Amino acid sequence: MAETSFEAELEARGGAPQAIPASPIFTWPLQPVAAAKFLFGYPGYFVPMNILYMGLAMISWFWLTPDLATMKTFQWDWIAIVYSRNLALTFLVFGGLHWRFYMKNAQGERYMLNRKAPTVSHRRFLFGNQVRENMFWTAGSAVAVWSAYEVVTLWAFANNYIPMLNWEAHPVYFVLLFCAIPMIRDAHFYFVHRLLHYRWFYRAVHQLHHKNVDIGPWSGMSMHPVEHILYFSGTLLHWVLLSHPIHMIFHVQATGLTPAMGHVGYHKWEGKGANAHSIGQRYYHYLHHRYFECNYGGDGTVPLDKLFGTLHDGTPESHDVMLGRRKQAHGS
Repeated sequence: MAETSFEAELEARGGAPQAIPASPIFTWPLQPVAAAKFLFGYPGYFVPMNILYMGLAMISWFWLTPDLATMKTFQWDWIAIVYSRNLALTFLVFGGLHWRFYMKNAQGERYMLNRKAPTVSHRRFLFGNQVRENMFWTAGSAVAVWSAYEVVTLWAFANNYIPMLNWEAHPVYFVLLFCAIPMIRDAHFYFVHRLLHYRWFYRAVHQLHHKNVDIGPWSGMSMHPVEHILYFSGTLLHWVLLSHPIHMIFHVQATGLTPAMGHVGYHKWEGKGANAHSIGQRYYHYLHHRYFECNYGGDGTVPLDKLFGTLHDGTPESHDVMLGRRKQAHGS
């Protein structure tokens, strides 16, 4: 792979990430054993992250969301509750990860993907500081757009403008839809992300996000407001697909919170002693920030990057294919 000096640097930081494996749930012929391990193993599709987001959605619906009957009209009291909950979750997750990895410096550069920490002051960032700019776009625009989608959809459910799935009548479908939402998010993100990399959209909108080369948790939702509108638009699926408000909350919360971990800048979480646990496909999206023209999907669960020829799985062969694609695209 090109830039081998940096690969050697990754090795010195505790080991470079392994090549990204293909998703076993969309392969042919079917691989039932591999698919079961991926779905139910650790780390896997459900554990640890998706099960946490599912649990958070349940807590939010039952204890942190006003009663649906009160949301038939837009009132500032219940809207403020939804917005405040989302803002608090944002500071807890994004801020907590930033504190651990970059303020407390809990594991130094061990398992770090970035060349350096994302805290370097530079005039290209608002306020002359990357993290402050990231926080501004995340806490300001991102949470507002996220909450607006959620508020309007809850209002539509409350007024029966969109049908609401009954758990008792359709328990199997209820659970299967809950389990499928991460895949739905991944597919939606791929197509929105590819759109944002077309020349006009990139220059006018998406370039703001890609100022973050050395990424950190707050970089995840540091986007132009137009990008936030497109990014959260998957919530509109619940206007046409029979679902329940808890499905929508799971969908929009995971959409809002997963970028923190996706941009954490490390591929392993170091525990006590010599234990270090993989924290999912952080390498997948890191490669996108490093090379721009690959890995447009969320984490490769839905293999659209492979299908459309934009996959970088971390191998030298994949890197050479990407370089060839670049030369062809740019006519050099």
